[in-house]
Amino acid sequence: MANDKTQGAKAARRPRAETPKGFRDYFGAEVTARKAMLDKIAEVYHRYGFDPLETSAVETVEALGKFLPDVDRPNEGVFGWQDEDADWLALRYDLTAPLARVAAQYRNDLPSPYRRFAMGPVWRNEKPGPGRFRQFYQCDADTVGSASVAADAEICAMLSDALEIVGIPRGDYVVKVNNRKVLNGVMEVAGVLDPSDPSKFEAERGIVLRAIDKLDRLGLEGVRALLGAGRKDESGDFTKGAGLSEHAVEKIMSFLYGNQEAMGDINEFEFVTTGKVSQNLNAIKYLRDLVGSSQTGLEGVAELELIVTYLESQGYGSDRIVIDPSVVRGLGYYTGPVYEAELTFEILDEKGRKRSFGSVAGGGRYDDLVKRFTGQAVPATGVSIGVDRLLAALAAKGRLAGDTAGPVVVTVMDRDRMADYMGMVADLRQAGIRAEVYLGNPKQFGNQLKYADKRQSPIAIIQGGNEAEKGVVILKDLILGAKIAQSATLEEWKDQPAQVEVPRADLVEAVRKMLGA
Repeated sequence: MANDKTQGAKAARRPRAETPKGFRDYFGAEVTARKAMLDKIAEVYHRYGFDPLETSAVETVEALGKFLPDVDRPNEGVFGWQDEDADWLALRYDLTAPLARVAAQYRNDLPSPYRRFAMGPVWRNEKPGPGRFRQFYQCDADTVGSASVAADAEICAMLSDALEIVGIPRGDYVVKVNNRKVLNGVMEVAGVLDPSDPSKFEAERGIVLRAIDKLDRLGLEGVRALLGAGRKDESGDFTKGAGLSEHAVEKIMSFLYGNQEAMGDINEFEFVTTGKVSQNLNAIKYLRDLVGSSQTGLEGVAELELIVTYLESQGYGSDRIVIDPSVVRGLGYYTGPVYEAELTFEILDEKGRKRSFGSVAGGGRYDDLVKRFTGQAVPATGVSIGVDRLLAALAAKGRLAGDTAGPVVVTVMDRDRMADYMGMVADLRQAGIRAEVYLGNPKQFGNQLKYADKRQSPIAIIQGGNEAEKGVVILKDLILGAKIAQSATLEEWKDQPAQVEVPRADLVEAVRKMLGA
């Protein structure tokens, strides 16, 4: 009976070898390129006086707060679970919320203002899509403890420098700056914000902010739908709207329509290099007229005017950093200036249509985030660079940095002489040359060369029994060999041999010379 049961039992299903939906794997060249880019950005941040900080990937849900744009998703957009002590924990959804916790927890030990940068993965329990993953890298820089908008101006200047150092030249990007107080002034005029009772219409304002933040993706009519009853996307999913009155919807939509027209005119304004008159000052005049008598709105315009003054005093004019009222940022914790870096060059989408690459970074002022922990107002401002998007942009323009060449491969002609081959590898490594010995089955030598090609190795080193007796090794230039095989004539082959024999004692010097060539 036991045998019958064993024979009739279902075999355990093998796990599927696939990444979870919304996640991806990163291989050698991608990881190398990302590190090279982050190292350059860290160089800029360090030059501006910012110190590195690393925090845990896991935070308490209470510490993270409820600030994600996608609040309609389960767990309000985070990957959370309840631990054995009944506390709810979650993977961090950005690097700013953990900073607020650190600033509160170590407030007696940290300098004030505290300037830090952080780089690492974050996780969001959002609906994945093309180019939209649930795990992605961010690269942040923040100043905690300064209420001066000079801190905001500095962040914008630093972001501009960071984009240029990684390979985005001036003219291929623009840093757009706005102030949430300006939009609050518009919503006050529209009747969606009551200065005497800030909590009133709070949920509706959150939907309004997220809707405007999606203007580039949804268009004006898509935003209009989210301001009203709601919107159904192409997949049939319905997103509930703010449910505003027709009057309020028209006020905000007139701001967006008017904003597009006015900024279109402003973008044609000729920048005067003296800094006395600029596109940015033209934009500020437009915003001042827009907010009317709203004190909140006028305060936001005044702060933008200061930011423009501070930036232009450092040589950052509207050729790099512009005032743009359409920038609102979707996260609910921003309280003042907000900014976004947009790449302006065109790429081809999956259907071969031209489109601008779009945003790669964003941030702003969040003066109330640390207050959640301490009860005391702590001003803060910062920016976050979307690492994967910026890498994709550099790849689209052919500007990725980083060495993608593989290691020098020492082949194995005689497995009984593995110690000799490992000695060669050790000599190369001690000389600072990336190298490895072939560790697969050495029976078929052709497979070893195929392996070297797959590793993108520049050189294969060969030493059989005859070469060992003579005290020599053979260096095979795999890069030159591939070129010669494709197009070289017989004479070129003779003039540039892809394979040379050198004394074993000269191995390191010969490899260096071949790599240099």
